[in-house]
Amino acid sequence: MTTHTTTAPSGLTHAREMLWAALEARDETAAASAVFDAHDAGATAEELLLDVIGPVQARVGGEWAAGRIGVAQEHAATAIQDRVIAALAHRDPRRRPSAARGVRPESGAAPRRVTVACVDGEWHSLPARLLAEVLRGRGFLVDYLGAHVPTPHLIAHLHQNGADAVALSASLPVRLPTAHAAVTAVQAIGLPVLVGGAAFGPDGQYALLLGADGWAPDARAAASLLAGGLRRPEGFPPDPGRELPHLSDQEYTLITRGRTELIRRVLTALEDTVPAMASYTERQRERTAEDIAHIVDFLAASLYADDAELFTRFVTWTAGILRARGVPDHALVAALDLLAAAQYDFPRARAHLLAGRSALVRDPAPTDPGRRP
Repeated sequence: MTTHTTTAPSGLTHAREMLWAALEARDETAAASAVFDAHDAGATAEELLLDVIGPVQARVGGEWAAGRIGVAQEHAATAIQDRVIAALAHRDPRRRPSAARGVRPESGAAPRRVTVACVDGEWHSLPARLLAEVLRGRGFLVDYLGAHVPTPHLIAHLHQNGADAVALSASLPVRLPTAHAAVTAVQAIGLPVLVGGAAFGPDGQYALLLGADGWAPDARAAASLLAGGLRRPEGFPPDPGRELPHLSDQEYTLITRGRTELIRRVLTALEDTVPAMASYTERQRERTAEDIAHIVDFLAASLYADDAELFTRFVTWTAGILRARGVPDHALVAALDLLAAAQYDFPRARAHLLAGRSALVRDPAPTDPGRRP
């Protein structure tokens, strides 16, 4: 779709640079000034949200992945960004983008009401927050529920307050099962569901798998889809809550149920396989256990989606993260081998693990699966 940008690219570039410098210094006042100065110079709120704040947040994640900033600094930057978004939302409403962009299908019709939420377990709320503000700027009535919304609470909210459509966000593929439950539950009460976020794959293929009524790669595309009214695209399954036939082999269920024991067994075996672990501090052991847990969780997600590529993207990305922190590739390969050995009765899981190992050995360059700290 066409991006409606009215501000000169150089102005937005300068705003991004000033905002990044402010976040590096953890200076909330300077961060607000960077955005508000651009606003006063004529940038629309939508441009600032999607062409300044969004890209800078992506840079924050990239700096964390490269090991140049820590988790605490990443969290501080995100908190500042969230407060700047809130402050921008309460500036002069006359500077908002026009609300007349197809939101009201007929003259005098009421604005559409959209509920925006992150799926259960998803704490990366900034993408959903950006969407909510873009929708408000285009004239929608928006209920923004924030991060980690359990599906029963989402359904209760919809019963109590109503909506014309629901937009669900998920950044991590490990949230696909809970996203599926949310999509199914919302459709069961008669509402269409639009999904977005890195969890649903580079081209939204997992949105199709889970039976969502639509997928958008970004907030502008989402706003346009909602303005036109969600229609079930050709190829999307007609029945909410359809079964996924590949789950009948029980591999996903058995691995998730045995997750804790599996992590413990692999961690114990890894100590014998990687001699350097003998000198690990307690904190290093905890980090290693966390890494193994992430591997198991992404393996489960790839089994749920029946897509080994989901797992290989995670493995190659993780290898880059660990290298930036001084952990050699052979430690990750050893963990994958131990997991494969433990999955001797699970042919799909072994195939996904083998694909991940092969991708790591063949191409050590990391790719981002949408996972952040």
